[in-house]
Formats: sequence, C-alpha cells, structure tokens
Amino acid sequence: MAVSFHSRSNSYPSRQHPQAAHVDEQLTRLRSSETASSSSSICQRLSNLQDLHESLEKMICLTVTNQALSQDQIEKLLGGSIKILDLCNIAKDSLSQTKESLKEIQSIVRRKRGDLSTEVKKYITSRKFLKKSFQKVLKNLNKNNKEESLAVFGEAEAVTVALFESLFSFMSGSKACGKWSVVSKLVSQSKVTCEAEVNEFTRVDHEFLQSGKSLKMEDVQNLESCIQDLEDGIASLSKSMIKYRVSILNI
Repeated sequence: MAVSFHSRSNSYPSRQHPQAAHVDEQLTRLRSSETASSSSSICQRLSNLQDLHESLEKMICLTVTNQALSQDQIEKLLGGSIKILDLCNIAKDSLSQTKESLKEIQSIVRRKRGDLSTEVKKYITSRKFLKKSFQKVLKNLNKNNKEESLAVFGEAEAVTVALFESLFSFMSGSKACGKWSVVSKLVSQSKVTCEAEVNEFTRVDHEFLQSGKSLKMEDVQNLESCIQDLEDGIASLSKSMIKYRVSILNI
C-alpha cells in the first residue's frame, strides 16, 4: 500500500521513509488479524491500533507531511478522528452498562438477598437494547465506510472501523448460537459446533435466558474480566486518538 497524497509538495515522505514504512507494516499486521474475533484477539488489535495511531501522530508532526496535506484533506482527517472517538464512547458506555448490571447480580448472589430474577430480567432487557443499538451503528458504519479513503490515513481509519465492527458483533453475540435452538440441543454435533463459537457475552446471555437457573458465577466473572480488558484497551486507544487529533489541529 503506497503512502501518497495528491500533494502540493514533492517532499512528502515516500514509502521508503522510515516512519511511513513502519506505518505500512503496522497496517499489514492489522489487516491480517481482522478475521480473528476472540476477546484476546480484539484486545490485541486494540493495542496494535493504539501503536498505529501513535505512529500516525508522529507522521503528522513531520514538516513534509504538513506541507503535503491540503485543507480539505485535513478536514477529512478531523472528521475521521471524531467518528472513531464517537465509536470509542459508544463502546465504553455499553461495556460500563453491562458491567454495572453484572456487579449488581453478583452482589445479590453473594449476599443471598434481593430479587435475582428481577435483576436478570433487567440485564436481558438491557442486552436486547444494546444489541439493537449495535445493529444501527454497524449499519451506519457499513454505509459510511464506502467513502473513498485518504491514502495511509484513510487506510488506518478503515482498519479501526473494522475493529469496532468486530467488537460490536462480539458484544452482540452470535445470533445462531445466542438462541441455542432446539435443533442444536438435540443434535450433539451441532451443539458442539455452537458451543465452540460462544464467547463470554453469549455464554452469560444463554444462562440468563434460562431465568438464571443455569447461572455460573465463574462465567459471570470471566465476562467481567473480559469487559475490563476491553475497557482498558478502548481507553488507551481513545488517548492515542485524542493526541492524534490534536496534532492534526496543530497543522
């Protein structure tokens, strides 16, 4: 992938420039991991995206890069950074909401006091609402992602958006496995396949859909740990995005 612009300057760093070459390597690594969708792989991609935007921030600070960017291109970069920060906020709010619900349920189970069924119903209602919200976000992402990208910076935006598509799908859970259909329960082979695809969110969703009767605190704790890891990754990415945006504004 060539690092280039319709620039006003011939001094823009070429693909051989060390910083540009480093960014290309990071983008290639991120592209190769797009199909992975486990919690650990998503957290790793968040970390890689943080590194990528730190590299882009350094590239933005190069004098030759400043000279190569037109006002229109700068506006596009600013718009892209706002979109990604909005996605970070949506993800953070959703994770925080789910985590608070889990803490309340854990508290009831530990104290053996309170109405567990009511809290489980609240959790299920909240999850349904979040899933619908994610569907709207994903629909808008697919629509907006058809826009022409802006060289290396546009490519970085594309892989970042792809990460959030994976994240929101991961948090929504597999539709087929989330329902745990009668067919899957009767046919052992199908059930084994389905269980292999279940992630931390869908596993707890399934247990709560059984009115909490099959609730395993270990699964709840695993989900809580998963949420914490995702929150940490998104927080770090947000900080990098803010620095990246400030550097663009300083041009």
